[in-house]
Amino acid sequence: MPWNLNADRPIFLQILERIRMDIISGKYTPGEKLPSVRELAAQAAVNPNTMQRAFAELERTGLVYSKRTSGRFITEDQEMIDTIRADLAKEKILQFLESMHQLGYEKEQTLSLMRQAMEREDAKQ
Repeated sequence: MPWNLNADRPIFLQILERIRMDIISGKYTPGEKLPSVRELAAQAAVNPNTMQRAFAELERTGLVYSKRTSGRFITEDQEMIDTIRADLAKEKILQFLESMHQLGYEKEQTLSLMRQAMEREDAKQ
């Protein structure tokens, strides 16, 4: 999956968000070893120092930990991963609801549109 980094926001934050999303979505599993800083920096076409900064922040939050000679690994704390995932989901839902409110939709109208969209999606599958 391409990295799609852009200049409007700090690159290290975009990298941080991408790796965090890969972790909470299950691309990386608890306890799994992450690719090296240099490897991921090459994939993302960024300076290794930028990637290192993102990794350092992930370590600070506890989502990633390092073993001195072995590299960096995803936390094995599934509860932490689930909590971060739920918090992010709630944040996205609130943003969506605010956007719908700005468009002039009331709660029931928004729910109705969501049900319709979900039914269409179910029909596709």
